[in-house]
Amino acid sequence: MGAIEQSVTAGARPPEEALFVVTDLSKVYRTGEDGDELQVQALRGVDLEVRAGEFVVLLGASGSGKSTLLNILGGLEVATSGSVRYAGQELTTLDEEALTRYRRVNVGFVFQFYNLIPSLTARENVALVTDIVEAPMDPDEALALVGLAPRRNHFPSQLSGGEQQRVAIARAIVKRPQVLLCDEPTGALDYPTGKLVLEVIARISQELGTTVVVITHNAAIAAMADRVLHLGDGRIQREERNARRADPSELSW
Repeated sequence: MGAIEQSVTAGARPPEEALFVVTDLSKVYRTGEDGDELQVQALRGVDLEVRAGEFVVLLGASGSGKSTLLNILGGLEVATSGSVRYAGQELTTLDEEALTRYRRVNVGFVFQFYNLIPSLTARENVALVTDIVEAPMDPDEALALVGLAPRRNHFPSQLSGGEQQRVAIARAIVKRPQVLLCDEPTGALDYPTGKLVLEVIARISQELGTTVVVITHNAAIAAMADRVLHLGDGRIQREERNARRADPSELSW
């Protein structure tokens, strides 16, 4: 078992301890051929700590660096320079095999689009993930947590958009990740359905103690968070702390 798995299975981390420590993080994308190469600076010297059990919202316009930062935290992309430490383990020096193991064991992802397999039921879509971790939840338990136990035998085409997103959340949490990373999880949903999905994410954070980072362009969602980071031009422009987390039922936009 690798160092990252050991750090996770050793037990829950105290809420005051930093789970992620990001130092002077930069990311440059290079496009085009030699001689015509273009460089796009997506992140510029970002410093950040995310504590275990914290709910963080990343706010910013398109192109501000939100998704790049989330993808680096999740091990989907590699930084150009700087340091990203997870539970004391340096992620930036891991090879692809170790990064895959890190994602598999520690991180659940929820995206704007659900990426469910059409030929599988809700339960089967969730159960797929249980084969890659050592101590997953029962798929029925994960679906119950997102309020979909009665719909577990339905196919994606028989589910609404909000229900499909909740299946995607169940799939992300069934492996009991320490971190849930959400990229515009309500972006494809209408207002009432989006609030239902946010209620599920808030419940996962509170009941399981999962560290949650949510990307959104919707400023109203920021009230749900412990902390809000405003990104612009690849930098964290400012930070706000909420005195209390708002319940999703209190939100309006």
